[in-house]
Amino acid sequence: MNHSRFPFRLVTRAFLPVCLLFIPGALFAQTGFPFQDESLRYSINWPSGLSLGDASFSAHHTPAGWSFDSTLTAGIPGLSISDKYQSTATAELCSLSLDRTISHGSKKTQEKTTFDQQKGSAHRVTVLPKDGGESDLDLPACARDALAFIYLTRREMGQGRMPPAQKIFLGSAYTVRMEYTGAMTVPVADKPTVTDHVVAYLKGPKADFNFEIFFARDAARTPLLIRVPLSMGTFSMELVR
Repeated sequence: MNHSRFPFRLVTRAFLPVCLLFIPGALFAQTGFPFQDESLRYSINWPSGLSLGDASFSAHHTPAGWSFDSTLTAGIPGLSISDKYQSTATAELCSLSLDRTISHGSKKTQEKTTFDQQKGSAHRVTVLPKDGGESDLDLPACARDALAFIYLTRREMGQGRMPPAQKIFLGSAYTVRMEYTGAMTVPVADKPTVTDHVVAYLKGPKADFNFEIFFARDAARTPLLIRVPLSMGTFSMELVR
């Protein structure tokens, strides 16, 4: 395969909403989100299994509620990827702000979205490119950005339910629906592991696809493995122990 011509934007467009579009329970200590601050690191892999890059997610308590951070770094010959996302949310995981800094080779985007939950609107300011301008978005009640929604899903699963279908925000608005299909055993770190299998359906201005998430059966419902099927094969993101 000629990696220099590989349509890498398809991969990042698929993974970022997943990332940005994230282990048996009651008898285990309540560690990780939402019980404690948390940091997780993942390896992003080609369909062949070779590493393409890595991603990280972290959650920290704040006086207002929570702060979430995510980074994605990857590269192929002729193209480097470096993306950063920062989100703040209330204790109920209603979004307060979302900052995105995206670098795909020479293409760079930087923007900030501020959520006014009482007024039901969000204001987005694009710093890069310089002609990006400003825009406003209408919000549903307790609107959430993509990062906050990932952690909402984990919290809801830890309480034995799935979040309802809803709009989430990552620059534009996306519709997301999560479907729990039951227990499934998959290889994690080359070991068979029983997980909770969820299929996520995501639709937005430039996205309409589904992907699989395999959650650990711990109290925190830690995401162990994500699989994104694309035309050139299934890419994966696996938790690094």
